[in-house]
Formats: sequence, C-alpha cells, structure tokens
Amino acid sequence: MTLRDGAFTMSVEHAPSWTQLGDPPPPQLSISRLLLLVAVLAALVAGVFFAAIQRSTAAPAAVATTSVFAPYVDVTLTPTYPFEDPSANPVGNVILGFIVASPSSPCTPSWGGYYTLNSAESSLNLDERVSQVRAEGGNPTISFGGRSNSELAVACSSVPALTSAYLAPVQRYGVRGIDLDVEGAALGDVAADHRRGLAIAAVQKAEAVKGRRLQVWLTVPADANGLTPQDLSAIAALLSAHVALTGVNLMAFDFPPSSAANTDMIDPLRSALEAAHGQLDSAYRAAGIGLSSSLLWRHLGVTAMIGENDVAGQRFTTADARELTAFATQNHIARVSMWSLNRDSQCGSVFPETGVLSNTCSGVSQSALEFTHIFSQLAGTETASAGGGTVVTQIPDNQPDNPASSPYPVWSPAAAYIAGYKVVWHRNIYQAKWYTQGSAPDAPAQGATPSAWLLIGPVLPGSRAPAPALLDTTTHPSWSSMTAYRTGTRVLYQGLPFEAKWYTQGIPPPVSLPASSQSPWLPLFTARGEPSDPTSQQEARP
Repeated sequence: MTLRDGAFTMSVEHAPSWTQLGDPPPPQLSISRLLLLVAVLAALVAGVFFAAIQRSTAAPAAVATTSVFAPYVDVTLTPTYPFEDPSANPVGNVILGFIVASPSSPCTPSWGGYYTLNSAESSLNLDERVSQVRAEGGNPTISFGGRSNSELAVACSSVPALTSAYLAPVQRYGVRGIDLDVEGAALGDVAADHRRGLAIAAVQKAEAVKGRRLQVWLTVPADANGLTPQDLSAIAALLSAHVALTGVNLMAFDFPPSSAANTDMIDPLRSALEAAHGQLDSAYRAAGIGLSSSLLWRHLGVTAMIGENDVAGQRFTTADARELTAFATQNHIARVSMWSLNRDSQCGSVFPETGVLSNTCSGVSQSALEFTHIFSQLAGTETASAGGGTVVTQIPDNQPDNPASSPYPVWSPAAAYIAGYKVVWHRNIYQAKWYTQGSAPDAPAQGATPSAWLLIGPVLPGSRAPAPALLDTTTHPSWSSMTAYRTGTRVLYQGLPFEAKWYTQGIPPPVSLPASSQSPWLPLFTARGEPSDPTSQQEARP
C-alpha cells in the first residue's frame, strides 16, 4: 500500500506469492471488514486534509523582509492635503483615514462622517487622487475607524451588510491593503470584534476569488506595557475568524500622564514594542500559529504622533524619529507610520512656534517634511524620486479633450485662472496653485520656478461634464445682438442666466468659464471646478 498524489493505492503487479515466501496464506477479509477499513482510512485522510486547511487558513499573511514607512493622511481635514503630489508626499505608501459609519446609515461607509464615497469624489477628487498615487507606483491603503465617529463594526449589526460596507471602498479604490483602526468606543466591544473578524475574513475571500491578496493591518492603542486586554481581544477575534493578518500596529503615543514619556518618548515606545512582541507570540500560539521571534517582529508596526502629542508634556521630536528608525531597522519591524502628513511642518510661517498642538503642524522645530524624510530612510520605503517624478497621462495632440466628457472645464490659454480653479488638460485634472494665464498645466517647470498647476489625477472612465449650478432660476428674455442692455439687466443665453455689468450691445455672454473680467456679462451660474470657500471639516487623529 502506497500513498500517491494524496490517495492510498495498493500495488499487486510484482507482489510475491504467499507460497514463495513459505508462509501460510493470510486470513481473508470479509466485505464488511473491508468497508470498515476503507472508512477508517478515509476518515484519517480527511482529518489530515482538514487539519491542513485549518492551519493554512489561520496562518498569517506573508511578510516583508524590510521595514516600510507609510504615513497617515487625514483625508477630510481642511485644507485638503495633496497626498498625490510627490512634492507634498515623497513616499509611495500612504494610509488614508478614515472610513466610518455614515451618521444616517450605520452600515454605509463614509469618509469621516462627512462624505459618501460618491461625494468624496465630487468634493475631494478622491478617486482621481488615489489613481494618481497608483500611477506613480505608490500603494495607497484605506484606514477604517479612528478615534472619532462610529466604527463600522460597532454601528452595523449585520455581518453581511458589514462585509459589503468594508468591501465597497476596497473595490472602488482598488487598494491592496486596509488598516483597521480600533480605538475609543470600539475597544472592548466583543460583539463588534466578532462581527469585524467574520466580515474581514469574507472580504479577503471575495478578493482572493478575483486573484487579489488583501493585506490587513490592525491598529490599536498601546502603552509602555504593550497591548491592553481589549487590544488582545480584537486580535484574537480576527485570528479566530481566520483573517490573514499582515500585522498589528501600535499607536505608541498619548501615554498615561504618569509615564516616563513625559520626559522621553522613545524609551516607553521601545518598551511598548518589546512587550507587544511577547504578547503577540502568545496571541498567535493561542490561535494555533507558532512564529519565530524574527517573524513576530515582521508582524509588528508602530505609529508615532509627530511633534506635540495630545497629552501635555509629551513631545516626539526629530531626534526621536531617528532613534525609532534605527530601532525598526535593527529589529526588522514591518511598518513605521506617523500621524500625520498633514502635520509634518513647523508651526508659524515666519518664526517657529513650538508647543502648539495643531492638526496642520507639528509644534516642534523642524524643516518641511523632516519627519517624512527621516522615516523614508527605512529600506523598504519607495520614494517618488525613485520612480522618476510625476507621471502624466499623455494623449496625442490630434485627440483634444472633449468638453462633453470632461468633469471640469477644458483649459484655455486665453482664460485667467485664480487659485483653486480646476481644469482638464490632456485627460488629466489640474488645480491652479495661484493666479495663472497662458501657462499649460502640463508644461515643464521653468528653472527654479515651480508650475502654477497641481496635478490631481487622470480623468477616469465614465466621466462627463456636470450640469452648471444656476444661481438664478427665473425666466428672462433671451439675449439678442440687436438689443442694448443697461447695467443689471438679466438675460438667458444658451439656456444660462447672465447679468449685464455695464451698458452693452452686440457682445454675447461668455458660456465658457472662467469668464474674462473684460466681459460685460456676469455669469449667474457656477461650473464644477470653480473655487469656493469650503467649510472646515476636521477629523481627529487616529
């Protein structure tokens, strides 16, 4: 009897006869005994097979051999941070936060509770910006949860609906990794832990069916003693649901006020990681997974809050960043992150302001993006400069942009654009950084003078020109070249309302925006892309 291709087979072709061996013939098996033997063997094989499946399903995800830097970006914070621009984000990996439950629909994903996935596209150009990061060779990750608002697994009590809520942004943005930021009210919610585990396992399976492997990071708060019991409960729930967990990321900041962190952030941060290393070993062993010490480090990540922390007296400096980079490199920690790119600058436009707790600056003395440049020295980090600079989708000159399918006005060399104006040029979307006229958005920068245009991303398939928003819906007479119009007179031209700025005759109103300041007509409508005064919408740090 031999085992071949996973099945037991019996070979009799070259078997010697019992008389040749000189032994008496063996007792004959009855049919019932033979069937029983087959059943036992089948059970043994099935047991081995399903045990192997159980072990492989619960096994952790593949790990990188070098440490990677991946900063968080607060997507909904005003002013909008241009994470798609290599000059503002020189690294390829970026973590976009935060998707939470919609305030009006607990099983519907929203960005920070402010935007649906569709309105994030129309208001923030998020689809195009994520596409641009990917075009640059980057690897965007979506973060679910955060300290504020309702985490999806807490708000949504239906596992199938929760699965759909997690899956929708994964498939919309085409990301290959997600981050589950579990903190605040979500910590210690055992029912939510269970739902989250089942839903994320289902999401990974749905992506695997399409040939895509989805990385899953769990981000939890930690102190100098490592992981809390609530953290371990969240980890256990994912492992018991057979989620292929890429790693556990420690939010190593905002330590208890009595901690030594009040004088030195790096020591308690190291202690947190070293303690978590042992705790993670126990968590994996409890799930039937044994990992070596080196592999455990490669399933750990750490996030620092750069500059001033929320707890008074706790401050993470650029010197701390260098020490953390060295520690991560020495131990091969999988991921180092920071909160956040929005804050990686010095407070004060002229003179440095230290000790300031802000969403848009660090509150410590630093150069622009200094924390990012320090952490970028981690060996696994891909930088924009390594990819050869900004990637622009090019089209032949004989294939002009189509206004009917462009989400913004097509750029015109004759038009003057103020800061914030968005246009389409060569099937890419650009935004004016300052007043500009006559300079093509994709024209190379001249010497040390930067371009007046920020590349947001490509025009995506299915885009079309949006209808203008009318500021006056009253019916007015149609414009006529034969009529003289006094100041304040309103007319309709090609179905759009205009108001005369001064006495005029024979000059038609401008349908194409932006309207020239020399035109006698004021458009009483707006087009998508015109700058407006956004309402400040701020998401708290993770």
